[in-house]
Amino acid sequence: MAAAAIKETVSNLFHSQPENTLREPSSEEFQQLRQKYTDAGQGHVFAFVDELKSTEKTQLFHQLSNFDPNRINELADKALNPPKTQEGPTSLEPLPDVATASILDSDPSDIQRWYDEGLQLVAGNKVAVVLMAGGQGTRLGSAAPKGCFDIGLPSHKSLFQIQAERIVKLQLLAKKVSGKEAAIPWYVMTSGPTRKPTEEFFQQHNYFGLDKSNVVIFEQGVLPCISNEGKILMESKSKAAVAPDGNGGIYLALLTSGVREDMRKRGIEHIHTYCVDNCLVKVADPVFIGFAAFKNVDIATKVVRKRNATESVGLILQKNGKPDVVEYSEIDQETAEAKDPKQPDVLKFRAANIVNHYYSFRFFESIETWSHKLPHHVARKKIPCIKPETGEFYKPEKPNGVKLEQFVFDVFPMTPLEKFACIEVRREDEFSPLKNARGTGEDDPDTSKADIMNQGQRWIDKAGGVVVTEGEAVGVEVSPLISYGGEGLEFLKGREIKAPAVIEKEE
Repeated sequence: MAAAAIKETVSNLFHSQPENTLREPSSEEFQQLRQKYTDAGQGHVFAFVDELKSTEKTQLFHQLSNFDPNRINELADKALNPPKTQEGPTSLEPLPDVATASILDSDPSDIQRWYDEGLQLVAGNKVAVVLMAGGQGTRLGSAAPKGCFDIGLPSHKSLFQIQAERIVKLQLLAKKVSGKEAAIPWYVMTSGPTRKPTEEFFQQHNYFGLDKSNVVIFEQGVLPCISNEGKILMESKSKAAVAPDGNGGIYLALLTSGVREDMRKRGIEHIHTYCVDNCLVKVADPVFIGFAAFKNVDIATKVVRKRNATESVGLILQKNGKPDVVEYSEIDQETAEAKDPKQPDVLKFRAANIVNHYYSFRFFESIETWSHKLPHHVARKKIPCIKPETGEFYKPEKPNGVKLEQFVFDVFPMTPLEKFACIEVRREDEFSPLKNARGTGEDDPDTSKADIMNQGQRWIDKAGGVVVTEGEAVGVEVSPLISYGGEGLEFLKGREIKAPAVIEKEE
């Protein structure tokens, strides 16, 4: 069953190819596909086929061949008519102590040990990174992929560049401990619309100093958009409306794109996965890798401490004895405000999910056995489409359909508790998401920039440098090529630096 379901689901993958490279189907092939959709009650997708040019017909054929209409019906039915959940009490508990650690209050010798072990694994070419970069910067007022965005640093580096340079630096740190070249392959998952601009951006910037052979850009899958009645919506007479299948689409995309196979060939054992919009992310963080390897888990996740009881973040905890993410809206006030009996000054449920995960490669080896069980979530949207009766294009004023998506953390409850771990990190050092347009005052380019500048200033203070601030000019941008996590800044001891400044070289 699993393999068959995978085969069906793998058909979600539609890579947009130039029209002229698509093979024209025979009339028999076309008829067979049309019959398949008609039998599934989705024959309307071919309603205007007689009006199409042969290139458009070919395009429609190839797009619809990538989906199984029966599987789409199944997903649509589950999404639009969700099965009644079993009533009964839900038990919520923090993760067991044995599965957790915190940078905030761990023994420094433990943190050092994890760091050393993680760096050895990087040096042994056992570590890879998967970046989820499918989003466009629409909310930021940019049509480019989010990773191309310039948050306004003095250096004007994009998010992609900041993250790439952290990999470059980590490879150098690893080479120092082993004496050999270290390579951290970076797998960048885009969506249909962001793939080409992402590839072009990397080419233009010469892969930001990384070896081109270690940067692999691949694409997540898509699913058709469904009307409120369960019918596939058409964007035009020759094209179904589709949407990316959510960040949970990462698991199947690893298979269908050949990324897992590439990891296997390279001998990868540990994988770090994160979202592009976090400018403070410690890419392939040796402490995180070392912690997860030491615990010998299949999944580990980083969390930050919830700011207060009302902060609307998902929490990582045990739900009915299984690791899970519970959204803020699902937690009552009493639970949200409960204090930790062992540390009465902090919340009992405080582990905020920041979509920053570790996977063992052996876990990726099992994707086929569970990916078809991941649920699909419904996002009700206004989806521009054509009217099936007339073919007339229209933009709806209220939600007329659903996009189906999977969440990356839906696999957590399928993971045995003893194979799951969680480490708490400092928010000001590791988490600053970019979600909103400039001027919002929260999770926007200004807060992202300030978080990097403030971090640089803290590092310099710690190294014995003196940062002079005048008026509103604050902070120092320390290039990742100079320091990955605050190390190596001794050359600034006793030096005076006038903010805002950029430290790009040791001079």
